[in-house]
Amino acid sequence: MLAQIVESQYSELIDQSFEFPQGDFYTENGELHFHGIPIMDIIKQYGTPLKLTYLPQISNQIQKAKTWFNVAMAKANYQGKYQYCYCTKSSHFSFVLEEAIKNDIHLETSSEFDISIIQNLIKEKKINRDIYVICNGYKKIKYKKQIVDLIKDGFTNVIPIIDHKEELEYYENAKLPKQKVGIRIAAEEEPNFEFYTSRLGIRYSEILDFYKSRLKDSPRFELKMLHFFINTGIEDTAYYWTELLKCINVYCELRKICPTLDSMDIGGGFPIRNSLGFEYDYQYMADEIILKIKSVCEQEGVPEPDIFTEFGKFTVGESGAVL
Repeated sequence: MLAQIVESQYSELIDQSFEFPQGDFYTENGELHFHGIPIMDIIKQYGTPLKLTYLPQISNQIQKAKTWFNVAMAKANYQGKYQYCYCTKSSHFSFVLEEAIKNDIHLETSSEFDISIIQNLIKEKKINRDIYVICNGYKKIKYKKQIVDLIKDGFTNVIPIIDHKEELEYYENAKLPKQKVGIRIAAEEEPNFEFYTSRLGIRYSEILDFYKSRLKDSPRFELKMLHFFINTGIEDTAYYWTELLKCINVYCELRKICPTLDSMDIGGGFPIRNSLGFEYDYQYMADEIILKIKSVCEQEGVPEPDIFTEFGKFTVGESGAVL
């Protein structure tokens, strides 16, 4: 009797606290289903522990993000384009990458290992050499060499993101044709952030001088992109909007003297549903990002940039389960 009361009370608590069924989780005949997959059938066939990936959810996530940003651009009459990049470090499994690239996306790398994956994809004719490859992260010699190898192999849209001033010297000595590059802005973390430290990138106050002294008159480089990333992710907080506005203002200052600068990479950070109580208005955030960029660009009289995002966890996080 007591067990029945406790069970009833707990069930009522769940019903009052959360909406269920929710999204891709529901029960049927007392058994849990995930993306339409009967979990107990999987357990009976394969046992546990087991890790699985529901591949269609990867494409679903990509298409949802494309829709949010394209709708935001249409509502604001935004003149730039939206480009979705997948962070290969989030999952290196071939079946994940092959599902992702079905969706007309681009790729972001963080290490030499990621470059090897891209080289393998081109060998298997899974991608074309005009795909954007955004090369982020601290770059040791091997990583920089492999970036150069990609460029020499005919990849026309490889963009090394310069995160410290000395990095440019390696590419200067590589005897490349005129090369697109980006600059990573060193955002200021929240003072209470767990890893409050100087991030990779060039400070806001130094970027203009760096461009003028190293890139403006260079026969070897053209500045294509500004890169911006906040560790806390894309959140509706005063801190996030303040850092975003700083980045937009730097773009506007540079765009006035740099006609090749036409893209802004706002990084990643869309959250994923990790509890039944998860709430997040993705369309609102996309709308606000686009509106803020458009508003500042109009005030400053500069063209609106193409917007790149780099979503890794968002791309794959809701496709997997551990039993």
